[in-house]
Amino acid sequence: MRIGLCSDTHDDLGLARAAVETFETAGVETVIHCGDVVAPFTAAVFDGDFAFHAVRGNNDGEWALAETIEEFGSYHGESAALTVDGVEIAAYHGTSERLVDALVGCGEYDYVVRGHTHQRTHEERDGTIHLNPGGLAFPGADDAYHVATLDTDTGEVTFHELSR
Repeated sequence: MRIGLCSDTHDDLGLARAAVETFETAGVETVIHCGDVVAPFTAAVFDGDFAFHAVRGNNDGEWALAETIEEFGSYHGESAALTVDGVEIAAYHGTSERLVDALVGCGEYDYVVRGHTHQRTHEERDGTIHLNPGGLAFPGADDAYHVATLDTDTGEVTFHELSR
């Protein structure tokens, strides 16, 4: 099974639509958004032909965001522990590096996916894969917006650079 991973769309509708198009082209069955969707109108873009899961980011203060996502997917609040195709996944926005390190180090998850830093990450520690698909480009982080796909059968992670 293929899983789509994204984060930090920050109400950029063009990039949110490009993410959905990338996920649909890749044949993903589940999408995990690691927070900072920001507003319900951006969340609605992810109402696609896949299961959708989202966690809250530090910029997700819009009151109706959770309700909008719950109309077509699952809004998990601060974090989520998901089992997708037999794979254990923790999803968290990533505002606390201490919590990210604890999730990666606890040994309970095959994958820990996060956002917040806008910096692509793919590293393995003691059998757990730590992934950050990236976010909107800004100085000190990635130079372009990226999303990732994860193949649960092979463990292959592919980063996709997107443009509007």
